[in-house]
Amino acid sequence: MKRTLLLSLLVVLICGPGETAKGVTVKGFRSWSGEKYTRVVIDLDGHVKYSQNRLFGPDRIYLDLYNCFLSKRASPSLVGGDSFLKKLRVSQFNKKTVRVVLDLQEFKTFKVFELNNPSRIVIDVFGKKGFKSVLTEEKRAKLAEIKRVVIDPGHGGEDPGAIGPHGLKEKDVALAIAKKLGRILRKKYNMETILTRERDVYVPLEERTAIANSKKGDLFISIHVNSSRNRKLKGIETYFLNWTTDAESNRVAARENAISYKEMRKVQSELQMILQDLERDNKKDESMKLAGNVQVSMVNTLKRDYKKIVNLGVKHALFYVLVGAEMQSILIETSFISNYEEERRLSNGQYRDSLAESIADGINNYIESERKIVKRTTRDKI
Repeated sequence: MKRTLLLSLLVVLICGPGETAKGVTVKGFRSWSGEKYTRVVIDLDGHVKYSQNRLFGPDRIYLDLYNCFLSKRASPSLVGGDSFLKKLRVSQFNKKTVRVVLDLQEFKTFKVFELNNPSRIVIDVFGKKGFKSVLTEEKRAKLAEIKRVVIDPGHGGEDPGAIGPHGLKEKDVALAIAKKLGRILRKKYNMETILTRERDVYVPLEERTAIANSKKGDLFISIHVNSSRNRKLKGIETYFLNWTTDAESNRVAARENAISYKEMRKVQSELQMILQDLERDNKKDESMKLAGNVQVSMVNTLKRDYKKIVNLGVKHALFYVLVGAEMQSILIETSFISNYEEERRLSNGQYRDSLAESIADGINNYIESERKIVKRTTRDKI
């Protein structure tokens, strides 16, 4: 993604030396933008209370961050895509309040939520002609013509992910499967594919979702491998985004979110607005269908060539990387790298290729099922 400097960043420092120790420090700003979507991330050094407001004529959003101070080292280097986000203005509004203002083209809606470890506030803004509910008739018809799949190889760079007993790293397995999946979708199903990373580099979780949204992906597929302190655990499972009380699902999500298990309940309450959006827009139901098709395809394919493939089923949990995705999105835990037998399989190119083939087939099965619904609906109207 091409990185460009946004038109303006105004930083006014009022607090003197030492004052930042009394509150939270704003460390910097990041942004990703598409034709009708932008995501701005405010990097912090701790949890902060904030308020959000929308103003009209012209359209703009502003956040007030309380008991907060701007760092003199706050970087003005942001990522822009076009003129949707016209200007970002930041100032020390008073001695203990930082105000962040987004000047935008006419937009439809926005969402603000906080993530931790590290602490940051995420602002998602959607244009007037942006994404629509997945169950509208127009969107349903478009499902039959899905062409762009964003594939997300988990972890990377300084973040190795889970590491197997013989040293195999999750980041390497995920990238190998993702690259193979991309080639299959392009050659076999004539789809366009975008990878959130194509080499061993670190990409923040919020940037991965922003790539999917700004590139207008039709599907978002995040590839991971599982891990547990219990070396005997094995199996394949596929997740979609939703609140859960299941301890094991929360454990998996906590690991992938790089937070503690105890923090998961707090995170779920803080992101309740996002979960309500899932219900209203029916993205949860469509993502669940996609997850089901992929899970069945993986298990059935691998059972033909490998013994004792354990089907852990379709589950749901709150994964940061899926939060804010404006398309059907799933996270696949391909096998347990912590299990000796499954680590050995994951290190084998043939097994990884089989996984990629089965995921591609599952994606295609989902699309074909949507085509049947479209045809049936059209026939019923005649």
